[in-house]
Amino acid sequence: MLSCDIGWACRQLRRLMCCLCLILMAGDTRAQAPTPEGGIHLRVVGGLASLSQYVRFEQPFWENRIQEISGGRITAEIAPFDRSGLRAPEILPLMRLGVVGFGNALLGAASGDEPEFNIVDLPALNPDFATLRRNTELLRPYLRAVLAERHNVELLGVYTLPAQVLFCVRPFSSLADLAGRKVRTSSVGQSELVEALGGVPVVTAFADIVNAIRTGVVECAITGTLSGYLIGLHEVTNHVHAMAISWGISVFGASRPTWASLPEDVRRTLREAVTRLEDEIWAGAERETGEGMACNAGPAAQGLPPCQAPGQPGRMRIVPVAPSDAALRERLLRETVLPRWIGRCGPSCADLWNTYLAEANGFRAQAN
Repeated sequence: MLSCDIGWACRQLRRLMCCLCLILMAGDTRAQAPTPEGGIHLRVVGGLASLSQYVRFEQPFWENRIQEISGGRITAEIAPFDRSGLRAPEILPLMRLGVVGFGNALLGAASGDEPEFNIVDLPALNPDFATLRRNTELLRPYLRAVLAERHNVELLGVYTLPAQVLFCVRPFSSLADLAGRKVRTSSVGQSELVEALGGVPVVTAFADIVNAIRTGVVECAITGTLSGYLIGLHEVTNHVHAMAISWGISVFGASRPTWASLPEDVRRTLREAVTRLEDEIWAGAERETGEGMACNAGPAAQGLPPCQAPGQPGRMRIVPVAPSDAALRERLLRETVLPRWIGRCGPSCADLWNTYLAEANGFRAQAN
């Protein structure tokens, strides 16, 4: 059994009290509804409405494909959480209460209450897609256990967004060149990484990135390869680094009481179908990481998927990952990112690293 400390329990109690208020206002929030002739109709809370993960994969899967896969036995409706009156950190507590029966929960958002979840996507941990896939698979048993024991959630899938990389106005040839530069970040871990490189982190909302660069608030930004292109970063920056700093992992699952109420054949169909959806989302994230780089680089892009996004491709220089970058990334992960995360998370997180990731990543963690 996973341990649950008093601090975690208190944070969850506060969160659940807020969620009770939402329940009173939510009206009919049943996770499933009866349909004629023994069919099952599911209500699903999806990811962010503006992202292709939702538009290209989640929405068509639940609105159309699950009915085809199940031969009409299962139908569903889905709404993105940000258009459902919900905040990202509320998804797991609401699933624990059974208010949300099926949901996509961003682990980065949940880590405010449970910093353990950050282990999946620590900055500098997963510099490329293959490493991300390996580390995520190693952590899947942990995610399944903690979701079941702390949140009463049945894990059905683990999703990823495309890579988040470094865009800069002035030329640079390696990560070491960030020293002295103001860099947009979106998390505590990213900020600690930038500080360790000698840069100045500036936490900035995604919607404000381009204006922050134009006005000189920052001169570099960490964000997604394709999403950065879509907001126009290729028009205000000149160089983009090829190494992934972070990604964006979410878990898809079902409230266990809701899951247990479904017939066994329906559960089997859903588990197999969501596994296929997960594979498609991962393939899409890998493809969009390359497509985003191609869109930013334009004619200079070599060996990347074609840019199919709207707009005029940029002419940015893709900065390759130098051997010195690989060595620096590993040192920063070992000496800065991991120790500071353990300092926030507690000694049990050193054990978590050592149990699941130490061997594959080549070093053990020490409790602070």
